[in-house]
Amino acid sequence: MFRIATEVDKDRRMLLGERLDQSNSGRSPAIRGLRGTPHDDEVPLEVWALEPGTAELAGGLTALTWGRWLHVDLLWVADAHRGTGLGTRLLGEAERTAKQDRGCVYARLETWDFQAPEFYRRRGYEVVGRVDDYPPGATEFILTKRLA
Repeated sequence: MFRIATEVDKDRRMLLGERLDQSNSGRSPAIRGLRGTPHDDEVPLEVWALEPGTAELAGGLTALTWGRWLHVDLLWVADAHRGTGLGTRLLGEAERTAKQDRGCVYARLETWDFQAPEFYRRRGYEVVGRVDDYPPGATEFILTKRLA
């Protein structure tokens, strides 16, 4: 009989990731083809907008690149700078870096209905999925874009 444990365990998490990677490589020619290439590693990508003179954070974007994809994790712009094009600049710089410097062909991200789905649609992203009631009362959208 198995003992089921719920504690946080960094070593087990690392081992789990390694074993899943091995299993995925054995089952998927696409994943196997990434192994040993520059596109095999998840590489962080961060873009920051800092206030002149103070270096206070005005906005920022965090992402990673992997498998020729840019995956945007967080994008935020301070209320005082919304509507100024700063979010577009941050996203554009991430897309440019991902494409030109890292060979990415696609981008993906998730956003909630109360955040910015229309912002991303206006920048060429298409909704490819949605999760209703995540969390209850909100809808999460999954969007992708082919980097031109």
